Order: sequence, then C-alpha cells, then structure tokens
Amino acid sequence: MVKLLQVDFEYHGPFGEEMSNAMVELAQSINQEPGFLWKIWTESQKDNLGGGIYLFEDEASAMAYLDMHTARLKSMGITEVRGQVFDINGPLSHINCAPIAE
Repeated sequence: MVKLLQVDFEYHGPFGEEMSNAMVELAQSINQEPGFLWKIWTESQKDNLGGGIYLFEDEASAMAYLDMHTARLKSMGITEVRGQVFDINGPLSHINCAPIAE
C-alpha cells in the first residue's frame, strides 16, 4: 500500500527560481530512490522552511528515505528534521483529484 511522507525543516534559502536552479541534481537523484513515486517540493521563505510531500510504494521505502534524508540534512547543518509517514484514504483522495493510482 502506498505511503505519503511529509518532511519539513528550518531552511534559509535559496528559494524560488534560485532554489530550482541549485537543486536540480538533488531532485534528479531522488528519482533513483527505491520505492519513490513522486515528490512535491515545499518552501516558505516567510517562515524559513523547506521540505516536501513524497509518495512511496510502501512504508519501508518511505522510512528508509526519511532516515537517509535526515542524515543528509544533518550533515548540512540542519538540526531538526520533522518527518511523518501517513496512510492515504484512497476513495476520499480520488474525490479531490489526488495524483494517486486506484
């Protein structure tokens, strides 16, 4: 069963187009992660937050990615990473046009 992973952390930039240009290689590498299906990148310059909403094939893949990503962020000096894995309610999500398979 697919799992949604929500991650956020304190982030001081770059944001917007500058972030898009700086993070291309990271974005491409995420596509290679086991069980990865898609990611929506999130950012809030106002609140100094970065993060993402990810969809994985299963909980084991989501948790493995969260562990790896947390370690990567901590090596970059980010001390607090918030990550949570969620189940998805498919029938209600489909009513609201969620980009997930039946």
